[in-house]
Amino acid sequence: MTVLETERLSLRHLVEDDAAFILELTNDPDWLRHIGDRGVRTLDDARAYVRAGPAASYARHGFGLYLAELSEGSVPAGICGLLRRDWLDDVDLGFAFLPRFRGMGLAHEAAHATLEHGRRALGLSRIAAIVSPDNAGSIRLLQKLGMRFERTALPPGESREVCVYAAAPA
Repeated sequence: MTVLETERLSLRHLVEDDAAFILELTNDPDWLRHIGDRGVRTLDDARAYVRAGPAASYARHGFGLYLAELSEGSVPAGICGLLRRDWLDDVDLGFAFLPRFRGMGLAHEAAHATLEHGRRALGLSRIAAIVSPDNAGSIRLLQKLGMRFERTALPPGESREVCVYAAAPA
């Protein structure tokens, strides 16, 4: 199901048929470094990741991480969407793109559209984003989106703190 369309992207629900893409993305060295190892090693693991994560979030909250694919050719480029984390007061903007699609403005395009969707369609008054303190590229993107650093936090079960950025409605 397509949720959003931008000039160059279509953002749609992730489905189990996206397993090969999820396997590649979750094993990208930057994903592992900044987001963490989700234990996705096989196509079956990737299908389970989609079921337990994005698909469960769509059912429970009405939103989640979406597949961001190029409108031309329906090529999977990344993921972008909103997450509800038990330990965070605000809904969280999340995004990750494969290396070959970085530096093209696609993450900004997807994140901007997702923020607008959250504000307008979902009525969210504030949206946060968590980011590794050493993820300079994502921090620049959050700042470009108008988000500002608020604090650091230690997510439950994690050993590394994250930076929490947030933006009030425009």
